[in-house]
Amino acid sequence: MATRGINPHNGGEENPLEGNKPQKENAPDAQNRRALGDIGNFVTVRGVDVKLPNRPVTRGFCAQLVANAQAKAEAENNKKLLDVPAPVAVNGAVVDQKKAAVNPKRNLVIEISPDSEEEVKMEERKKHYIKKKANSLTSVLTARSKAACGLTNKPKDTVVDIDADDAENELAAVEYVEDIYKFYKLIEEEIRLRDYMDSQPEINQKMRSILVDWLIEVHQKFELLPETLYLTVNIVDRFLAVKSVPRRDLQLVGISAMLMASKYEEIWAPEVNDFVCISDRAYSHDQILKMEKAILGHLEWTLTVATPYVFLVRFIKASIPDKEMEQMAHFLSELAMMHYGAAVMFCPSLVAASAVYAARCTLVKTPAWDATLQFHTGFSEAQLLGCAKLLVSFHSTAASADNKLKVVYRRYSNPERAAVALLSPAKSLTFAPSTC
Repeated sequence: MATRGINPHNGGEENPLEGNKPQKENAPDAQNRRALGDIGNFVTVRGVDVKLPNRPVTRGFCAQLVANAQAKAEAENNKKLLDVPAPVAVNGAVVDQKKAAVNPKRNLVIEISPDSEEEVKMEERKKHYIKKKANSLTSVLTARSKAACGLTNKPKDTVVDIDADDAENELAAVEYVEDIYKFYKLIEEEIRLRDYMDSQPEINQKMRSILVDWLIEVHQKFELLPETLYLTVNIVDRFLAVKSVPRRDLQLVGISAMLMASKYEEIWAPEVNDFVCISDRAYSHDQILKMEKAILGHLEWTLTVATPYVFLVRFIKASIPDKEMEQMAHFLSELAMMHYGAAVMFCPSLVAASAVYAARCTLVKTPAWDATLQFHTGFSEAQLLGCAKLLVSFHSTAASADNKLKVVYRRYSNPERAAVALLSPAKSLTFAPSTC
């Protein structure tokens, strides 16, 4: 085991500053050695030089020396910090006193705040955009050639944000409206009607038109929402597509379909007894409920569908309409709903877009189809021509003497609906194949 050196001046206590150093066994007078005084006896503790006095050093006395030295060093540091001159304000800006003394000639100090930095950046951007690029000879010759050939670049049509005014309206669901209509576009193909008239032995297209004409009149009598009417006709068509119905039960199917649509869309739906009375008691209370259950079973309770009205509301909004324009689009859409061919040949979104396009052509709106309408409908003007011409032909024959189904015509001849049915059909879509 190693031995430790003992200082005779401190009564045999261990000197912590010398550490545990092993001594040689044969060293003479190992216990009587004195500390060398000619080399200063300096000990460095935590960056502080401590000089040992000429007296016995105990542990407590050594700790006191170290504490005093540290306190003195800290005091000197604080004194140096206090001697540093405080910053002064020059023209509202904080300037270091030393820097001001070194550069006495610079009297003007510019204060740059965050706002002024942004203004400087904006000025630089303006200068960057204002600065014109020098046109090369090739670009000049190309521009002259295009101008000579009539190929000058036309300004692109901008798409109007039709939902900007409804940004604060929570019911408009502006954040999700585009996704909603993308979903409607997907499901309309899944539930699109097929030609079912060949599978109905006792029903033809004319009977269907009579039924729809009567349902529109009942809808007007009960003062129901437009969504209810479109959903009613959709339920009738989908049920007839999967189930053969006798002629005597066709009106019963229409009554039960309107009862279901009213429960789905209306706040205060008509009761079963109201439909019993409106049908002149041709069907009983139990027959209506039984048919309602049968329809729901065959349709697998699927009532959330994309009708033409769902798209019509959006497309009318995209056309930035007036009252006359809006009523004309609804008039043409309801004419399409009455005719079996339009309901089967075209998908609901195409019927709605064609109704808006035909309405604009009828009212001679220019342009008849713009970038905003094409963006929100997803159809070009060329894609709408076939269906639009068919709708205009319905408008042309609506007031004829041969047409006995005039509920829609009388409804939109009312001044409350801008009497749009009395307007002349779009000549450009009736007589000429060209666009508006």
